[in-house]
Amino acid sequence: MKFIFLLIAFFSSLLSLEVDVVKWKIPNGQTALLEFNSIKDIEYKSVKVGKKSFTIFTKPNDKSKMYALIPFSYYEKAENKKLLIEYKQDKKLKEESLLLKVINGNYAKEEIHVSSAKVNPKSKEVKARISKEYNEAMKIYSTITPESYISKPFIHPLDSKITSAFGKARVYNGSLKGYHSGTDYRAAMGTQIIAANDAKVALVKKRFYSGGTVLLDHGQGIYTCYFHMSAFDVKEGQMVKRGELLGLSGQSGRVTGPHLHFSARINTVQVDPLQLISLLNKNLLTGN
Repeated sequence: MKFIFLLIAFFSSLLSLEVDVVKWKIPNGQTALLEFNSIKDIEYKSVKVGKKSFTIFTKPNDKSKMYALIPFSYYEKAENKKLLIEYKQDKKLKEESLLLKVINGNYAKEEIHVSSAKVNPKSKEVKARISKEYNEAMKIYSTITPESYISKPFIHPLDSKITSAFGKARVYNGSLKGYHSGTDYRAAMGTQIIAANDAKVALVKKRFYSGGTVLLDHGQGIYTCYFHMSAFDVKEGQMVKRGELLGLSGQSGRVTGPHLHFSARINTVQVDPLQLISLLNKNLLTGN
């Protein structure tokens, strides 16, 4: 679907600024995609949604076009969202707006039983560790690499049954503790986990909640995350290719058994990873 803005340009000449919006209604926890056609004398800058700003990047496989990913948190209210598109024309910063509608994703609930030490940790040392690991990860997610490392479609991190989808409300030991922030794949101990796409390894670490963790930076604010691993085959700072071995599955961290938790972040916002990679594969990436 295409939305056309009519702007009054310099010397009152009429100019059309074209923006393709893939979906106008977005469930909470999912990602919207805006595509921009190149126009002479227009320099696209960013898209603002409330206090958040999302950079407009050149498309990986089409340098004549730009795009912006707009992630909506699981906790986003179901309502119309005003998007301000910032651009430069005649060295002046300007903006135009459009509305997207966030709708309720109607996610299910699931009951999970784990060690009480992983639900309500009391130790000051453990709480300090959790806080440190959270801040470390958020610093990584907030780092926006200008270039894109990807050129081919995303793949799944392993070929296995999905045992728990994104967005399910998580009730741990009878207490509601949030929602499922990724997609769980069935994986026996020692199953090979592969990179969903080309990337730079941003973190390799054993963490309290997510256990053995690998974070991949795909560039332009796109991150994928691999949790509960038992062994690593990569190091921080290493460049990896799509399908390259990251390590082995396990049952480390807060788990009920061995599996892979696969998740994604866009500009720090946690989103449905499978919806994201489907969106990217269909609209930004081509080839095998």
